[in-house]
Amino acid sequence: MTIRIDKIVTRGGDRGQTSLGDGTRVPKSSNRIEAMGTVDELNAQLGILCCTMAQDSRMAVLEDEIRQIQSCLFDLGADLCLLDPERIPSLPSEATIWLEVRLEDLRRHQQELRSFVLPGGSLVAAQAHLVRTVARRAERRVAALEQVPVDGLRFLNRLSDYFFVLARHANNHGETDILWSPGRWHEKKI
Repeated sequence: MTIRIDKIVTRGGDRGQTSLGDGTRVPKSSNRIEAMGTVDELNAQLGILCCTMAQDSRMAVLEDEIRQIQSCLFDLGADLCLLDPERIPSLPSEATIWLEVRLEDLRRHQQELRSFVLPGGSLVAAQAHLVRTVARRAERRVAALEQVPVDGLRFLNRLSDYFFVLARHANNHGETDILWSPGRWHEKKI
């Protein structure tokens, strides 16, 4: 498929409306546009994660995997902006299966979880945790739609799990995770 974008400034949204893929005009405040925007934000966060991963040789090998996920998110965006129920989805169920396999490949080398994990540890892990939270928000936004791309919703659900596991991978397979310490504020009188 060839994509050609001739104009950036169209002035079509100056009155608070935008077009879906089929030309239907909708308010920019609609749930569908909110879902599309959150998926776009998630994709942008992945761009930051890739830049962060490139600075760590252990993580740089996964950069192509993150780029594949970014392409899947563009496919999901296409599914969100084209409402034709007869249309074959751009994001197929195989994408979720691929993600589950990759998630399990990373997880099998990790220490067993014995506590909740606080976001942080390494810079890559902290960014992966941020991506995980945006993925959860995107999932909530897509789930709120009247017409939900089911494969896309499953993909988003697995995606947040993937980034949790990726964060642990970045923290030496969980060895340098920062664990939640319940009631810790009692230990230190502030």
